[in-house]
Amino acid sequence: MRGRLHVVPDADALARAAAGEFLAYAREAIRARGRFTVALAGGDTPRAAYAQVAATWREWSGGPLDWSRVHLFWGDERHVPPSDARSNFRMARESLIVHVPLPRENVHRVPAEMPDPRDAASRYEVMLRDFFELDDRAFPRLDLALLGLGADGHTASLFPGDDAVDEERHLAVAAPGPGNGVGEWRITLTLPVLNRAASVVVLVSGAGKTAMLHRALEGPETEPLLPIQRLRPESGTLVWMVDREAAPWVR
Repeated sequence: MRGRLHVVPDADALARAAAGEFLAYAREAIRARGRFTVALAGGDTPRAAYAQVAATWREWSGGPLDWSRVHLFWGDERHVPPSDARSNFRMARESLIVHVPLPRENVHRVPAEMPDPRDAASRYEVMLRDFFELDDRAFPRLDLALLGLGADGHTASLFPGDDAVDEERHLAVAAPGPGNGVGEWRITLTLPVLNRAASVVVLVSGAGKTAMLHRALEGPETEPLLPIQRLRPESGTLVWMVDREAAPWVR
């Protein structure tokens, strides 16, 4: 198994544990480098974790979080306006951003309202390069990348069989979602960005993810690897935070 596995009793415990990890990583990054950069995930499990962060950041044992030093990015986003109910930005805004004193300029959302998802991905890449002061060959080093796991083995919006999984030059690309239906285009960070993060945390909850989680952790690793199997931080940590329903085989 690659990475560290942390199993908790249920979804509520997972949200609390994930919030604690978020706050711990934030404190350490601010102490060491003066700021905390995190790519947020979408989905119900991260939503609960963000709500826990918003509820506990003042009283956390490590001391109140200095939100002026926190910078939010997104690992992926649906090709919808920020007001759309499907928007990962909207979810994070409702569960976290409006509840904490985060400066507006520290929110670096994907401009997913642009008509062409490819243009949105290009604009997002420019934003990332400008913020991290990168040339056109370098990749950023996020302090934390929060991710989920799809039942098909996707993570962020990197889906099995899509060209985006093999992207090695761009920081962000447009990718067709499942079925490539209307409104299903996504903008996603690429594997080189995710694998250069200082810490990668994958949140997994529920029995519906059991089979894929077991495959991701225990193999077999047969070619072509699933996107989740290609998470291999180059000089960072990989942590799997899961609830008991998702990992019933772990004692």
